[in-house]
Amino acid sequence: MAVLNVAFIGSESLAKKIAKKGDVRDIESYVYKEERDGEIKIISLLRPLKHPEKIRPLLSVLNVAKAGIIEISKIDSATGEICVSFGCAGINNGLVIINSQDGDWIDPEQVRIILEQSGLENWKLYEQVPDEHIIREDLFSLMERKETDDSSLILPVDQFFNVKGVGLVAIGYVQSGIVSKHDTIQVLPADENGIVRSLQVMDDDVENAISGDRVGLAIRNLREEALHRGCMIVHAESNVLVKNLSSTIAIDKAPFQKRILQVGDVIHAAVDMQFVVGRIKIIDQENVTVDWDIPLWTRKNNSPKIIITQLDATPMRIIGTTVLQ
Repeated sequence: MAVLNVAFIGSESLAKKIAKKGDVRDIESYVYKEERDGEIKIISLLRPLKHPEKIRPLLSVLNVAKAGIIEISKIDSATGEICVSFGCAGINNGLVIINSQDGDWIDPEQVRIILEQSGLENWKLYEQVPDEHIIREDLFSLMERKETDDSSLILPVDQFFNVKGVGLVAIGYVQSGIVSKHDTIQVLPADENGIVRSLQVMDDDVENAISGDRVGLAIRNLREEALHRGCMIVHAESNVLVKNLSSTIAIDKAPFQKRILQVGDVIHAAVDMQFVVGRIKIIDQENVTVDWDIPLWTRKNNSPKIIITQLDATPMRIIGTTVLQ
């Protein structure tokens, strides 16, 4: 199965036209399956709830997604923050759909300017809501562009529980690499190993799961206490993650962001489904030294951008991005 995870910011009614509603947490999922060229291909819409009140679900979705859909019913500060978030996350392909309400008119040129300023100039703009078949075809075409991921396994856990007759199960999105039955995996920060007993993707038993899959791992020889939301699963002895308790970073400021950080400010780092609190200890010209409340795990190689936010910053909570090597 090939899966394209799509960050979807829009109405429930539009999401239901495109795909079938699935599970609901702080993120709603909608799934559309179709057989193409003898292979099952899946569009998975991930719709964060409670935005703009809460930004964490949006950032979690952006950590997973390879494409996006933004439905615009009005232009306000939340619209700008959403576009900037996608740009900072490096999601270079997507669809913007204008769907004005109650007879209001939205200027497409104004939307194009916002997209360009946010780094989304390659996104396709629809000036009215297209047929759902057109939307799906656009998304399938983006799936064709997706590169094969041959990186090391990175799998953040967002749920875990014991299942009668199965045992300990951990659930999360494979951020990179591949995990297979009988693999020996390591859970961080507990630094405990276990064996993958079985795997499920989209409720189907599978032999392996690849980057982009939301997978359930039945694990044996592992204590339940080793798991918690935000812990990381990697292959044993792979040494692919770095534990950061303090970091000195240079922040690439986000578009429209004018806030100047100060010593003592609290910030949040979002990467690989983590949302870690930090406090600024030192500012030395362009460099900012941050102490993290809990370890921030970053990849030794091919690290994605870390989105830095400040929850009390108005009207734009996205401060910018950084990369730790």
